[in-house]
Amino acid sequence: MRDKPLDIGGAAEELWRHYTCALKTCDSQEKMTQFRPCIDLHSGQVKQIVGGTLSNVAEDLKTNYVSKLPASHYAELYQKHNLRGGHVVKLGPGNEEAALEAVRAWPNGLQVAGGINDKNAQYWIDQGAEKVIITSFLFPSGKFSLERLESVLAALGGDKSKLVLDLSCRRKDNTWFVAMDRWQTITEMEINQESIALLEPYCSEFLIHAADVEGLQQGVDEELVSKLAEWCTIPITYAGGARSLQDLEKVHISSKGKVDLTIGSALDIFGGSGVTFDECVEWNKTH
Repeated sequence: MRDKPLDIGGAAEELWRHYTCALKTCDSQEKMTQFRPCIDLHSGQVKQIVGGTLSNVAEDLKTNYVSKLPASHYAELYQKHNLRGGHVVKLGPGNEEAALEAVRAWPNGLQVAGGINDKNAQYWIDQGAEKVIITSFLFPSGKFSLERLESVLAALGGDKSKLVLDLSCRRKDNTWFVAMDRWQTITEMEINQESIALLEPYCSEFLIHAADVEGLQQGVDEELVSKLAEWCTIPITYAGGARSLQDLEKVHISSKGKVDLTIGSALDIFGGSGVTFDECVEWNKTH
């Protein structure tokens, strides 16, 4: 007499359900939009400015906030809450000491941007920066130089994990072009799938300020966020226009969790009223 077949259907189904659930959980943990902090420096002070007003004419600058606290205060605050991947941006001259204060306050915890080139990239790593962020040096006369990019990477010992490319941009003819020199000069490089593919092998991350909406607190450029998620295979941080905790949710949805978000002027620690620092910290803990 043939034995009755063992019915394992229910058990197998249950195992499969747990397996697929675990995969989904793992995937969601890998792709969740995070809040990334910033320290924007202008004339040696921590400020929040309207990005499109940066120029050589001081009277044109529109400022949302000027802090009475040193850059090191914010570095220590971010360290306390383990908010890694934040950027210290030197907007123009007179910010070297403040930037040094920040990276020395949290060694290997912050990224530094502003005036970075092949001569000083390693210096900033030696001073405590986790990574250096570079834009303008790569665009002599507004034209992209692969030779310069290779030179910066060589100065870092070929370690692309220490290099972030800042592709901060402005809209032009319904697309986006990289902007340099405090976002006043629009380069010839369009941000698209081809340019992203060209640059990705040389860096570990992209930082992208949408300069047209930076500091305006009128909402993020969701179209740009969505395109970046589609084109990029490495980490991306977007900054510009964020005004509330809901923008973290919007970026998460638009990018399927692939793009992180910096909130500046709307944040209470920078005089804003749109979202509190504690809410952003809690977002990261729960996402």
